[in-house]
Amino acid sequence: MTVEKLTVAHLSAVAELETVCFADPWSENALELLVTDAAYGVVCLQDGCVMSYGGVLWAPGEGQITNIATHPDARRQGMGAAILEHLITVAKSRGCEQLSLEARVSNLPAIALYERYGFVKMGLRRGFYKHPTEDAYVMCLSLDNTKN
Repeated sequence: MTVEKLTVAHLSAVAELETVCFADPWSENALELLVTDAAYGVVCLQDGCVMSYGGVLWAPGEGQITNIATHPDARRQGMGAAILEHLITVAKSRGCEQLSLEARVSNLPAIALYERYGFVKMGLRRGFYKHPTEDAYVMCLSLDNTKN
């Protein structure tokens, strides 16, 4: 397993992963944002294939994690954690004070992962997700206090 910065060459595989993992997947065109200066994307490769990816949008002093997705056949192998660790490291190197994200309230494995890295539930967005409609927890990580 290797973790590396997302490039244009990865975009079609990441778009395919989106369709496997999400009911409302990002298009390949939308994913292009993750290879611009306004954002950052990372992939986890296994035998040269994209098995997991994550992205973050930048704002002054903070980052908003867009998605972290792992192919169903590769879950529970540490890839999501590797992606999250990488995004935290990059955010710290950019001087970010905080990372935030939304997580489906039913996505207990993701919530457990985020909490393991110090994210705290800060609020609830009612009806945030569609297909199916579901609430989202807003979770934040203060990078000032992160020990990872």
